[in-house]
Amino acid sequence: MALLKRSGPKRKPEPDPEGRMPLMEHLRELRNRLLIALAAVVVGLIIGWIVFDPVWAVLKAPYCSTAQSHQLTGECSLTYNSIFSSFFLTLKVSLMVGLVLSSPAWLYQIWAFVTPALYRTEKRYTVLFLALAIPLFALGAGLSYVIMDTALGFLLGFSVDGSVATISIDEYLDYVLIMLLIFGVSFELPLLLVFLNIIGVLSHEAVAKHRRLVIFLMFVFGAVVTPGGDPITMMALAAPMILLFAAAELFMYLREKRNPASEFGHLSDDEASPLTGDDTPLDDGPDAPRAEEDSGSGR
Repeated sequence: MALLKRSGPKRKPEPDPEGRMPLMEHLRELRNRLLIALAAVVVGLIIGWIVFDPVWAVLKAPYCSTAQSHQLTGECSLTYNSIFSSFFLTLKVSLMVGLVLSSPAWLYQIWAFVTPALYRTEKRYTVLFLALAIPLFALGAGLSYVIMDTALGFLLGFSVDGSVATISIDEYLDYVLIMLLIFGVSFELPLLLVFLNIIGVLSHEAVAKHRRLVIFLMFVFGAVVTPGGDPITMMALAAPMILLFAAAELFMYLREKRNPASEFGHLSDDEASPLTGDDTPLDDGPDAPRAEEDSGSGR
């Protein structure tokens, strides 16, 4: 009769408040969150495909403001030399729009997957980091778009007499995307310095000691990473980075001034700190006879 007794429904294990779970559960959660993020990107891509024409008009506006863009047909025109160029152009722009529109969804999925493993202070710093990183990236990308027509006019102004600019669609789109990404990511570098300072990897003293070298390297970085390498783009990238670097250094100074190093901060990492006031071995301490008495009484 015991074999015929119907067992009750199995209860699902209660979730661990610390977010611990077996490896397979982690993989299943990662799979589900990736599928949700991918679905959000696909929806954004479809929307980007629908609104391609106005988006492409905005992206093409810096080039259309130059005189060289009207040399070929009298209107703003770009060329293409492949059957699939127009299709891949539409796909790239739609995907870019889809990633931007779906960013709240896939950023949340990343956050929801990582946050159970973080402590409360780490969660607070992560939220603060994202709250600053997204506006900084948007600010950098917006600045690149503002100065893009000036940079293009400067670069195309070196054309010789009798020549016509025939810039392909793929080449121009790559230039626009590289400019947006480079400016956006470059504006994140000062925030990275602040993050390294918060976790104790980089001190304000080390940054202040190499301030001149850092500023010089920012100009070199602006000259190397910009697609055209023109002085206008280099200055437009280096100047805001220097201002943000100054703000990051000021934050480090104020933070370390308010939270000074501990009394052991001057000691070397390899120097042992004293545990007792004398040189008595641990085995001969005041608890040793008591331990021997306890062991003798238990015999």
